[in-house]
Order: sequence, then structure tokens, then C-alpha cells
Amino acid sequence: MMGFPLGNLRSRPFVIEPLARTDSAHLAKLHRLTFSQPWSDEEFHALMVEANVFGFIAREEGNLSAPPGGFVLARLVLDEAEILTVAVAPASQRRGIGHALMDATLRHLHNARADMLFLEVDEVNLPALALYRRLGFKQVGKRPGYYETADGRSAALTMRRDLKQAR
Repeated sequence: MMGFPLGNLRSRPFVIEPLARTDSAHLAKLHRLTFSQPWSDEEFHALMVEANVFGFIAREEGNLSAPPGGFVLARLVLDEAEILTVAVAPASQRRGIGHALMDATLRHLHNARADMLFLEVDEVNLPALALYRRLGFKQVGKRPGYYETADGRSAALTMRRDLKQAR
């Protein structure tokens, strides 16, 4: 299995590996830690058996029994891709895991010759917005009141990165 090691982390390094269908329970558990309306194990499993869905997981190097540090799940249809969800464990945030997961996704899409990548992000998720902007995503839409929050509702920003010019 191919993995991308992450160095310069404050604790044990993580390796980025392709998701396996058997990872759905880990994804659901991590999703519950990071989202107010998390997806279930069954929802993840249903997505992961689709032929056009792929993703990556951050595992602690040398300790595969440890909970994952994060994951990304995406879908590719013809030449357009979308990020379905990304989650980084609270204890693993600000360690480059989100960037490494997105980088693995972009490499996969480059090899698949995808033209565009879309995602939606909560407008109040400033760390995620900063990451996506650094990675070349541009806002192309807004869905008011999309996310339920403790303070009411917030908008989802639709973002796109063109991949053709990056080849």
C-alpha cells in the first residue's frame, strides 16, 4: 500500500494511505468528533462501495491500531470531482494533516486527468477556508443557512479549483 509520510509533526508522524472499505467505522467515529450533524457508519459504507468514490486516511506511523488523524472522501464523475467530506481529529489539527490529505487527493485527480474539483465549506470555518485558498480554490457560490450551528445557521461556500491548467 502506498503511503505519504508526514514529517515535522510534534508527535508521532502520520502516513497518508488510500481508504479501504473497512475504514467506514473509523470515518464515522471521527466525523462525530468534528461535525454537528455527522454521517453514520452505514452512510460511509454506502459511499465507499461506489466505484467513483475514493479517499485517503491519515494513520499514525507504526501504530495502525491508533485512531486515524484524519481523512478525506471524494467522488470523481467523468472530469469533475467533489470533496464529499474532510475531517481532522481535534487532537491532530494544525499539524499539516488536512493539507497532506488534500495533496493526496489532488495528485489522484491529476493522474485521473480531472478538470475541476468542487467542495463546500462552512463560511465560519476559517482554518479550512485558509487551507483551501492556499491550495488554489476560489469561491463560486454560496448557500445561505446551509449548516446548522449552535448559534443558528451559517452559509456553505461553494469553492472550485481548476485542475486543467495545473497539469
